[in-house]
Amino acid sequence: MALPITVFPNPTLEVVSARPLVREITSAASVRWQSKTSLPSRIAVIGNYLPRHCGIATFTTDLCSAIADEYGTARLMALPVNDTEEGYDYPARVRWSLAQDDVKSYQDAAEFLNFNNVDMVCLQHEYGIFGGPAGSHILHLLRGLNMPLVTTLHTVLREPDPNQLKVMEEIVELSDRLIVMSQLSSQFLQEIFKVPGSKIDMVPHGVPDLPFLDPNFYKDRFGVEGKAVLLTFGLLSPNKGIENVIQAMPQILSRHKHAVYMVAGATHPHIFRREGDRYRESLQALAKKMGVESQVIFHNRFVSPEEMVEFIGAADIYITPYRHEAQVVSGTLAYALGAGKAIISTPYWHAIELLDDRRGALVPFENPDAIAQKTMELLDTPAIRHAMRKRAYLFAREMIWKRVAQGYMESFARVRGDRMASPKVQSSARLAHKSLDSDEDELPPLKLNHLSRMTDDTGMLQHSIFTIPNRKEGYATDDNARALILAVQLEQPDLAQLPAHLGEARLGKAESPSTNSAGLYLSFLEHAFSPAKGRFRNFLRYDRRWNEPVGSEDSHGRALWALGTVLGRSRDQGFRGAAGRLFEYSLPAAVEFSSPRAWAYTLLGIQEYLTSYSGDRDAQKVRSVLGRRLLDMYESVRTPDWKWFENVLAYGNARLPQALLLVGSACSDDHMVSAGLEALDWLSQTQRCEINGHFVPIGSQGFYHQGGEKARFDQQPIEAAGAVSACLQAYRVTGDGRWRNEAWSAFNWFLGNNDLQLPLYDSVTGGCRDGLHPDRTNENQGAESTLSFLMALVEMRSLPEFEPPESQPTDINS
Repeated sequence: MALPITVFPNPTLEVVSARPLVREITSAASVRWQSKTSLPSRIAVIGNYLPRHCGIATFTTDLCSAIADEYGTARLMALPVNDTEEGYDYPARVRWSLAQDDVKSYQDAAEFLNFNNVDMVCLQHEYGIFGGPAGSHILHLLRGLNMPLVTTLHTVLREPDPNQLKVMEEIVELSDRLIVMSQLSSQFLQEIFKVPGSKIDMVPHGVPDLPFLDPNFYKDRFGVEGKAVLLTFGLLSPNKGIENVIQAMPQILSRHKHAVYMVAGATHPHIFRREGDRYRESLQALAKKMGVESQVIFHNRFVSPEEMVEFIGAADIYITPYRHEAQVVSGTLAYALGAGKAIISTPYWHAIELLDDRRGALVPFENPDAIAQKTMELLDTPAIRHAMRKRAYLFAREMIWKRVAQGYMESFARVRGDRMASPKVQSSARLAHKSLDSDEDELPPLKLNHLSRMTDDTGMLQHSIFTIPNRKEGYATDDNARALILAVQLEQPDLAQLPAHLGEARLGKAESPSTNSAGLYLSFLEHAFSPAKGRFRNFLRYDRRWNEPVGSEDSHGRALWALGTVLGRSRDQGFRGAAGRLFEYSLPAAVEFSSPRAWAYTLLGIQEYLTSYSGDRDAQKVRSVLGRRLLDMYESVRTPDWKWFENVLAYGNARLPQALLLVGSACSDDHMVSAGLEALDWLSQTQRCEINGHFVPIGSQGFYHQGGEKARFDQQPIEAAGAVSACLQAYRVTGDGRWRNEAWSAFNWFLGNNDLQLPLYDSVTGGCRDGLHPDRTNENQGAESTLSFLMALVEMRSLPEFEPPESQPTDINS
């Protein structure tokens, strides 16, 4: 009987197959943004898990084991779904279990994954395992995720009902990639759900890596030595069609009297709860009626993966007599193929694909005669049966779990590469983030709660764990210098005109640090300075012991910047005296530095100092030397398409042109000002999204090397703060409103006008998150990030009446 061809009747659809990882990522990446692939370090797999008895549980357990074996156990956690109140005795890998019908359980699971720094979620989707209409409860979890999602579809329906269609459409939208196990699943996704083939990865159902053995090796385990063993295994349900094989047994036994039919597996738990073991009992009654009860052997238990190997190993012919075509995945069929079994199957969708090219035999649905004839044919002709076995076994070598684990990791890496090249706004961001259109011209209030929390009686701690200080990491001169600059800025008379709540913050009431915070940070710098070496140390442990005899050049430059700010702006004579002494002792070392950022920070400090002590010739000389050195570096590297100081855009970038602008304007050096404006203009264009026009700082994962690709992530607050300062300096020098707009663009990055539409600024604490990853914010609120935001906010408030940006087209280049 001819069988219908159901696979890919539409030649216009894309056939999805495994693709080499490097080629895929290269083709997806922009030539502009670096998309270096990396594997996720922490993966959560959502799907049923052993010891729950179901096919998804077995699959998820095997998948997790395969990934752990290939890439390490520490990467993985599992989140199964409980269909009973008592749940299951799960292994340690299961960190959270969902209550099937409790919506809050799904919402809480999303929060759990977010704060556990999971960077990839893999959903094993089957409509029936989740609560709600068509399993819609899972959407509550997926909508709340902050990280990428890859979904494996175990069922793709050709004729979904309205609820199933709606659920699948949202899962498709929320998923970065979809994994299917058959070409027909891909076809349905493209035709029915309108999913582009480029979003679909084909990874076959995994199988154990079993040796190619003679079935007689295992037959004694089941007391069937010398028998021709037919086998069907898996959870029993009426759609399995086992009765058709039982009805075929009399014909088979008429020619092969030593044949037996083993049925291994328990009744599906959901069916058992509904109707008990009625289906199995009907099969046993049928075997008795047909006179074959002694040749039909039932093993009424859930078959563990280890036992499954023995059952399949003992089979001469494996039979899947399913009654309906609508099954795109069959794990039992895949296992039999992987073991190199001769297979007879009805033509359900997955069987048509797997058994193509004579890897098995197809018989019509509900046709015991056809099953009998094909079984006798294979038992009569061992050569045909063994050739079929060999074809099946060789084909399935690409389906072993090791290969499947690699396929999943390649899919995960594609997602990370795609996120680097084309950031995706998470559903959680769309739900939680207020539109910038209504308040993008307003500045948030100045809240110093978190600054106070990060400061103790030694100084400002450099790192945090979420919003609490990480004392283990100690202190840094870098951060205490920034904190000193901010503290002095907050003393300035122009802040006296701030709204009442800001004035309170400035005066040290309620949410502010102590009124002596500037003195505390200045005291830290004094303690950090080594008179014997003329240099600042940088890292101080929490036990108040220094990590190194001399800190970095950059930290020394920042300390000079802070000291110059005290001398240029503070009204406290005691502070000025202490800062003046330190400034004098520490300035000479800067002339010997090779870091252009250290030069720039020093120049910012010198210029602050010279606003009060303009006649200091030594400071003027150092300013002249470092300013000329920075300008010469720019002119030696600059080309028409690379207008920068070095052959790499790295960190703290905007401070370099800012220093040229500040010094050039103070010295009436038009050439230096012109170079600073040109470099800042090029940097601003380089750090702008070509599609939406928002600020995109150079990422710290690779930076941007001349002739190479830009790293898009991780994006750091220090870059946005520097851009705000530099652009405001350009605005003061030129009066050109374009620079005011650029400053607003950089500042709005903190507020959520960025690649992920997620705010870095925390309006509750007043702190700032530590950066923007490809899929989320870094939820720690360290000193550098918080001070970067607060310094930028204070500078933005220095604009007359907090001038909003001028209106401009969406595409800033147009």
